[in-house]
Amino acid sequence: MTTPRRHFRPNAFFATVNPSVFIASAIIIGGFVGFGVLAPTAAAKAFSAVHAFITQYLGWGYLLTVSFFVVFLLWLAASRYGTIRLGQPNDRPQFRFSAWFAMLFSAGMGIGLVFWGVAEPILHYQNPPMGEAGTPHAARQAMIYSFYHWGLHAWAVYVMLGLSVAYFSYRHRLPLTIRSIFYPLLGDRIYGPIGHGIDVLAVFGTLFGLATSLGFGAMQLNTGLNVLFGLPVSPAWQVGIIGAITSLAVISVLSGIDRGLKWLSLFNLGLALVFMAFVFVAGPSLFLLRFLLDSVGGYFQQIVGMSLYTGAIEGSEWQKQWTMFYWGWWIAWSPFVGIFIARISKGRTIREFIVGVLGLPTLFVFVWLTVFGGTALHLELFSPALSIAEAVNQDTTVALYQMLAALPWSELSSAIATLLIATYFVTSSDSGTFVVDALISRGAKHSPRRQRVIWGLTEGAVAATLLIMGGEQALQSLQTGALTAGLPVALILLVASVSLLRALRREYEVPGVQPQI
Repeated sequence: MTTPRRHFRPNAFFATVNPSVFIASAIIIGGFVGFGVLAPTAAAKAFSAVHAFITQYLGWGYLLTVSFFVVFLLWLAASRYGTIRLGQPNDRPQFRFSAWFAMLFSAGMGIGLVFWGVAEPILHYQNPPMGEAGTPHAARQAMIYSFYHWGLHAWAVYVMLGLSVAYFSYRHRLPLTIRSIFYPLLGDRIYGPIGHGIDVLAVFGTLFGLATSLGFGAMQLNTGLNVLFGLPVSPAWQVGIIGAITSLAVISVLSGIDRGLKWLSLFNLGLALVFMAFVFVAGPSLFLLRFLLDSVGGYFQQIVGMSLYTGAIEGSEWQKQWTMFYWGWWIAWSPFVGIFIARISKGRTIREFIVGVLGLPTLFVFVWLTVFGGTALHLELFSPALSIAEAVNQDTTVALYQMLAALPWSELSSAIATLLIATYFVTSSDSGTFVVDALISRGAKHSPRRQRVIWGLTEGAVAATLLIMGGEQALQSLQTGALTAGLPVALILLVASVSLLRALRREYEVPGVQPQI
């Protein structure tokens, strides 16, 4: 009697899933969601205690880490290693530049930039880190600090992880996961318990970083629907919005990167450009052009000082609320954005990758912040009766809509803004699902659809839990989640820089052989 032959079933759940990573991640995330739902007060207190410890004792480390990434990547792009291709010698980019840029920007910070584009400059204007509030100098510094939080430093975090993953995955044919970064240091041990632990940390950071952005999106989308249709603004409605958008994202993710996500990202970028052009034309155009030049010049003049500013004498509360939050948010989000950018960047050179992901989005961010934040500051400085600053101080989510109300065709522009937030919401959740699925699935590019559904729903659950825990202080809860999740990922990123440099040097150390570039 012969034993029946067992056939490999590619659609079986554990055909691609790494059971160790899946089970550990499920326990951690499930425990957090359960704790937050069943005991929101206790969970909020515990989370806040962790947040206080990190900002008080480890904040300086965040500053040094992110600043180091900027310097390291600029050097790497200018070095001989810049010509090395992320892949084999004959590999070429899968996506055209326009589609590539649209997807990396949609995943990188689209939804957050819409949320903070008006609010942050206005809040800095009201409460600058140094100097007198409510002055022309405060307005200029507000824009410079907004550039600082959304510019080179933010994208350097994404580039650091994305470049490392892309290099080891496509150049050395290792799995498209975080553990592959450690191969020069650990060798084949990356396939054991140490590698599993690294991927679990990456899943944790990804879900919490993404949940922060989804929470911001839900809050502002709730405000937009209130402006347009009178929908009540409350945590309950925001949780409902997360559920609705998550459902749409799950539908999109099932269609794959080449179809649903690609075309939705292109639509997002096109709509964002049209929206920005409208505000520029309808707003103080000449002022915005001059303000852009002033702010960019000030940014590069002050970049070193801002990068190392800790508020040791003046007090660090502003630093904790803003810079520390942003660095934690970018770092926590880097596994998600980094792996996604790596996934769509096969065939590009290291120099092309760094310039494309570090330089071009930064320039776009400068223009976006100037158009939206600059218009709001102009209205506050020269039309104070509109009271934009007062409204934003009471409710951050109304910032964009309060500014649009002062421009022509406010109802149409508010509707476009709400649509843009919703579509960015979908693309962020969509691309995040692809990344988490890759981490859980040993870096597999193709996995059973049910896995993507599971993790898409999980992302929504974590975001909803953060909002429930925060209650009326939901914004603070989201910031706490981002900063906390960023700590373990920061350690991974530091190791990534060492590992990447070691691997690149080895390509040039074979006697008589030049690397294939």
